[in-house]
Amino acid sequence: MITPQARPARLAALAAAALLTTPVVLTAAPAHAVSGTAASGTTYGYTARLDIGDGTRACSGTLVHAEWLLTAASCFADNPAADLTVPAGAPKLKTTATIGRTDLTTTAGQVIPVVELVPRTDRDLVLARLSRPVSTASPVALAGTAPTAGEQLTAAGYGRTKTEWAPLKLHTGAFSVDSADTTTATVTGLDGAAICAGDAGGPVLRVTNGQATLAAVNSRSWQGGCFGADASETRTGGVATRVDDLRDWVAAKVGATPVTDFNCDGAEDVVGSDPKASVAGLSEAGLLKVVYGAGKGNETLHQDLTYVPGGAEADDEFGSELAVVDYDEDGCSDLVVGVPFEDVGTVVDAGLVTVLYGAPQGLGQGKAGFNLQQGTGTGAIDARASETGDRMGAALAAGRTATGEPYLLIGAPGKNLKGHVDAGLVYYVRGSVNVDIHQDSPGVVGVISDGDEFGASLAGSPNHLAIGSPGETVGTSADAGMVAILKHELNADNIPTPVASVNQDTDGISDGAEGGDLFGASLSMVAYRPSGASVATDSILAVGTPGETLWVGTNSFPQAGQVTTLRITAAGAVSQLATIHQGAEGVNGASAAEDGFGTKVVAANTAPNATGTASTMLLAVGVPGKDIGTATDAGMVQTFSLLGAPGDSDHWIEAGNERGLPGTPGASQLVGKYLNATGTHLWIGMPHGPAERGAVHGLPWSNAMGATGGTVITHQPGLNGLPLTGKAFGMAIR
Repeated sequence: MITPQARPARLAALAAAALLTTPVVLTAAPAHAVSGTAASGTTYGYTARLDIGDGTRACSGTLVHAEWLLTAASCFADNPAADLTVPAGAPKLKTTATIGRTDLTTTAGQVIPVVELVPRTDRDLVLARLSRPVSTASPVALAGTAPTAGEQLTAAGYGRTKTEWAPLKLHTGAFSVDSADTTTATVTGLDGAAICAGDAGGPVLRVTNGQATLAAVNSRSWQGGCFGADASETRTGGVATRVDDLRDWVAAKVGATPVTDFNCDGAEDVVGSDPKASVAGLSEAGLLKVVYGAGKGNETLHQDLTYVPGGAEADDEFGSELAVVDYDEDGCSDLVVGVPFEDVGTVVDAGLVTVLYGAPQGLGQGKAGFNLQQGTGTGAIDARASETGDRMGAALAAGRTATGEPYLLIGAPGKNLKGHVDAGLVYYVRGSVNVDIHQDSPGVVGVISDGDEFGASLAGSPNHLAIGSPGETVGTSADAGMVAILKHELNADNIPTPVASVNQDTDGISDGAEGGDLFGASLSMVAYRPSGASVATDSILAVGTPGETLWVGTNSFPQAGQVTTLRITAAGAVSQLATIHQGAEGVNGASAAEDGFGTKVVAANTAPNATGTASTMLLAVGVPGKDIGTATDAGMVQTFSLLGAPGDSDHWIEAGNERGLPGTPGASQLVGKYLNATGTHLWIGMPHGPAERGAVHGLPWSNAMGATGGTVITHQPGLNGLPLTGKAFGMAIR
């Protein structure tokens, strides 16, 4: 129920005693709702109840996307009566949203943490991101026109009623629009309805032909007739924050690709590794350099820090592989570090994986990190002992499933199984699931054999997983390579469900399996929303085959390399999209021996919630062995769309050309060997020069795909406050 003042107060966390003289913020301490009819069923299931600070404040909210709510900024402001400023990033106070439960005495719906706020600066409004998507209620669409005087709208909320301080049911009421300006609308309750404390952020709906759209959200009110209000206050008017003009803003925010954000402030962070760096005089112990966005400094991480588990040792190569995921679902990105050459006791190169939690103060400054090490912990990781040469952590993949659950995929390609050296296996960790996958696992095609190196490369999307075994013998062709494809859903054997195994002899796959192809040496996968689908149900997988021999007439070019792109449907059907290599129709460059085209592949979906298009589904291919002029192995990168003919979208990146990569081509720079793709940038590591201690460069995708003029980001030891330490910065980037 809404109640305004001469200057209506915010509907935020004001105690009942403070709600007497002016229109107040409608957050509640501890709780307040629209003083009207109790809602029943699921009609208003998109209305959320927000618990802020374990009962410190209570508000309402409105689901506008499976992972996003609109609510009032006043719910999160320190002093909403004076200032509505709310910092972007994680909420200061723990916040949970109950959604799809209009009767709070039931167990219907879901209770999900709010992990990120995206505030407006022109009105009492924030977008609030949930840690997982809602599956029990459908979002409400935003209205497209402003409220008009005399129009009747319906407001909903979990705030106080006339008789209840903390109602257990959602209430609704009818309101007439008095007037509207550019950001707000004033309304008056009908038939005694009012907006009360705790209703802040709840929906104000326009219902047309039975279809509701969101015109505004509750902001402040006079609270006439609300429980605990001054009995002499009879005004039932209020102020609502308009949202009908924010369709584009909401779509842009909810559709943006998630960024790495270790300190959960909403700004993109970057981490690069230098596994060859010395730490305390220990050669190749390895370190990481983290650069926080928004000018918030940097830090250097290594195993001799008190908040990094373990201790630095020579030849550990800490940071050989990296992955990022919000593993504890608190809104701060967490860092997963592969240490494949870690000695465990006297076991040489057994390897392990370190997880460092993000926090508002930075990586490692909150919850203690931990190691995943064979023979310790739980599940399959505990069940298998660390053994010489396992190289656990040599490959990593991490992300969230389609239901929002974080997962880790960890390769141990040097694992010996059943007497076979370097057969390899993979660990899959998700919630309470901790299992291993190998070529003797039920449903996984192939047999355990020497040198397969199953798990030498890994990739994942919300829908699928891919595991490379580039050393796989296909027929009689050694090191031809193979890729296993699985779904996250567990099968009867309690492992991710295998759906396909692909090699170059598979029906529908171009070329043929040949010795030394190394099909699957590099993998990258993104979710794909096909035309007509409501969500991204499919995946597109890029497979690097850097050992492929290419022929031009009677001339052969060993290790010229190529890339195969595959579409994987929700059901697991696999089909080839393209075979890409230099010299193919429309593709720049000529095939040359030892180019290694496909040594590294990285894919990005720059609009993950939208139908995939040629402009949003992108691929970068590293060609580190390419000679440029007289510079042997200078290396370069080529970019393509994942959709359409490769020659239609081919762009060439080398040091110093118009794409913006700094420097000039030099011998043995191996540009293209170290890559990472985010939704905003293509990151290129240059640990082998020209900068003495290496560098990483972030090219906006617009530059990488043919435009010029975008700002290229450079992080280099000795520049912009980054310490002049290390040896080969940029060998892994996230």
